Amino acid sequence: MNEKSLITLEYFKIKQQARQYLVTDLGQRELADLRPMITSSEIRQALNETKDAVDILRLKGGIPLPQIEDVKPFLKRLDIGATLNAKELAAVGKILRATNEVRRFFRGMQDDELDLSELYEVAFALETLPDVAKRLTISIENDGHVTDDASGLLKSIRRQIATTEQSIRDTLANFTRGKSAKYLSEAVVTIRQDKYVLPVKAEYRHVFGGRVYDQSTTGQTLFIEPKQVVALNDRLAQQENAQNDEIRRILQELSELIAPYTGEIEANAKVLGHLDLVNAKAAYAKKLKATEPVLTDDQTLYLRQAWHPLLDPKKAVKNDIMLGKDFKTMLITGPNTGGKTITLKTIGLIQLMGQSGFFIPANEESRICVFDEIFADIGDEQSIEQNLSTFSAHMTNIVSFLEQLTPRSLVLFDELGSGTDPQEGAALAIAILDDVAARGSYVVATTHYPELKVYGYERPETVNASVEFDSETLKPTYKLLIGIPGRSNALDISRRLGLPTTIIDSATQLVSKDSQELNNMIGDLVQKRHDAEEEKIQTHKYLVEAEQLHADLEKAYTALNQQRDNLLEKAKKQANEMVEQTKHKADQVITDLRQMRLAGGTNVKENRLIDAKGQLNQLHQPENLRKNKVLKRAKKQHDLQPNDDVLVKTYGQKGVLLQKVGNHDWEVQIGILKMKINENDLEKIEITEENAPKARTSVKRTASSGISTSLDLRGQRYEEALTNVDRYLDSAQLAGYSSVTLIHGKGTGSLRQGITKYLKNNRAVKSFEYASPNNGGDGATIVYLK
Repeated sequence: MNEKSLITLEYFKIKQQARQYLVTDLGQRELADLRPMITSSEIRQALNETKDAVDILRLKGGIPLPQIEDVKPFLKRLDIGATLNAKELAAVGKILRATNEVRRFFRGMQDDELDLSELYEVAFALETLPDVAKRLTISIENDGHVTDDASGLLKSIRRQIATTEQSIRDTLANFTRGKSAKYLSEAVVTIRQDKYVLPVKAEYRHVFGGRVYDQSTTGQTLFIEPKQVVALNDRLAQQENAQNDEIRRILQELSELIAPYTGEIEANAKVLGHLDLVNAKAAYAKKLKATEPVLTDDQTLYLRQAWHPLLDPKKAVKNDIMLGKDFKTMLITGPNTGGKTITLKTIGLIQLMGQSGFFIPANEESRICVFDEIFADIGDEQSIEQNLSTFSAHMTNIVSFLEQLTPRSLVLFDELGSGTDPQEGAALAIAILDDVAARGSYVVATTHYPELKVYGYERPETVNASVEFDSETLKPTYKLLIGIPGRSNALDISRRLGLPTTIIDSATQLVSKDSQELNNMIGDLVQKRHDAEEEKIQTHKYLVEAEQLHADLEKAYTALNQQRDNLLEKAKKQANEMVEQTKHKADQVITDLRQMRLAGGTNVKENRLIDAKGQLNQLHQPENLRKNKVLKRAKKQHDLQPNDDVLVKTYGQKGVLLQKVGNHDWEVQIGILKMKINENDLEKIEITEENAPKARTSVKRTASSGISTSLDLRGQRYEEALTNVDRYLDSAQLAGYSSVTLIHGKGTGSLRQGITKYLKNNRAVKSFEYASPNNGGDGATIVYLK
């Protein structure tokens, strides 16, 4: 596209507005180099990328890109063996991290099955270098600071520096707080020439000895390094030199690490810059409320309710504009300041935006085509320096246009033929239009010449248009009326201004009725053409929605059937497994009973065994039993309550519930013991004469109970250990043990002391002592139970 027309149509202002959404240097560069494309494949790809970015912005908030600077100069230096500084390496590291993040982002969208037509391929062209990126991330922060983790030696040196600096500050601080403070101009420690110094009054310079590094403007204060810290400061300087040497070594090592990958890093940076640009296009489309244009191959233009992108969309008048199908030339007439020029610019600028991959300020389903050139002769370009009048300036532009026109060019003429004698100007305008039409180019021209209105009727593929004028308010409405040439509105204006009716009527009779009827007929045809276009767009929209709905319903129906089949198959499988398990248990029970009968321990008849098996096979609990009120009441009767008699399953002992001490724990009285037991270990029972506890019944458990004679508490927290000791001693006493061993270890002694204190207050403990030296000494305690 010629640069002059881009400037005339304010194309660069569009780019300037989109620039605010960029975050990378390479994105800025790509936007600066962006020009309208002239091949359908390039334009379609660019528009598809913008659509992908718009979808990502709507669903995910945009592509996550950090601020990235251009690293191409750094990479060129690496190619010749140079070493990068820390900030340059940090910039390279940021690109590698951004590469990893963007790939993960697009991989996540792919997993979410978000449909993108172009950007997956763009993003997956990024080549990750995980080892290099990790090393740079560990070694250098975003601001270029080399981290302590860059090397073990650097971390050690920095520890030494911190220790030395602290020693220097402590030494000098003693001077600021002690008797020596009276010799100081100010009781502070400061730095001069990278040395820690004190501000000493000039007359006391010999009190501290050492070196003088600076003095105040008046000479009354000397900044002295006391002799007590000279050696420390020298040591600090040596350590800092060692630190700088190690940092230089690290930077060289990192530079050598990334040097083999300069090509991949540069390519990644370019891809990130391109993603930044499409991100900016999406953000600009959102701000402008722009829509995706349809790119046609039949060289037709149809803009629905389009407005100029540099105007406020809330205030701008929106117009339907068409060109190419029934006519290639449009002649717009109308009053000055009526909107003719802004219509020209709107057509040209929207077409430039679409061919650059931007969404356009028009309603959905608007169509654009591909022009290889857009020529714009708009505005007054007279030049004193070049001795050009307005007419000469226009002719200079037109001459240059005519030398380059093709059948795929669009020409925008503003006030064609103006600036000279009206008769000659009109004739020249007609001749120019004929020449452009003969070349097959597309034209939109504004004019005041009435001869061109006639031209619009007579020439093929040519249509008149006008900007509307409200004769009531005597102001333009800025609406474009295609098919209707501009009217002078002289009669209406004269009537409103008070011209006598007789004069108005006489003038009206002189106006050709045929001309007015022709205007009305053409206007009616163009309106019907517009209505047909709108109906076609709506029909297509409904068709697409219906096809999508049908596809969704078909997919959902298939998924529903599949889910139903899967559930039935799963239910059958589970039912068969339950039946098999029940039969297996029944067979096992019957086998056991038979063996008992054969052993003579039980008199069980064979037919009863067979009947029992049949009943087990028929066991089934319908789903509705879960809601049975009788069963619910029966289940409620088994709920535990205070004072209930229970069986403690673990110990095989009966007890009485005292109170609930947690969500699922109860305090249970078992003989003389009170224990905390989980409710899953309790079974509610009814005490009868047969199972009532007998007097003088002793409870004794043997080693078969599974309780060990020792408890290992090592590694446990204090509270946890005491809880475990409490439960263990209760179990040991029930098992009938006379003594047990608690292994608590030596450690800090806090656990041993806590256990000793606990044992002193436990009534079940007769006595306790530390174990013998060969059995753990004071790391274990032997407890004798009552």
